[in-house]
Amino acid sequence: MKTIRIFDHAGEFAENKDVARNLRTTLLLPELNKGKPIVLDFDGVDSTTQSFIHALISDVIRKLGSDVLDRISFKNCSITVQKIIGIVTDYVQEGA
Repeated sequence: MKTIRIFDHAGEFAENKDVARNLRTTLLLPELNKGKPIVLDFDGVDSTTQSFIHALISDVIRKLGSDVLDRISFKNCSITVQKIIGIVTDYVQEGA
């Protein structure tokens, strides 16, 4: 199981959509396309923007279906990060 430490790429405030898109295309999608589970570790990330999370996971859900969320673990999320992930995943699944 691969772990992506968001802090290592985005710092304590994850806001850069280009960073999120790069994580999605180079690390997240390749593992998920192989059927492997992945951990998104938010340790050290105090907050994030909705656009960062959207750029990170929305295309993944659209391409692979909402069942892909069973293979993505969100670890060490602050309450704020948890809420934003919930908003984005709900929104994307409603549109699917």
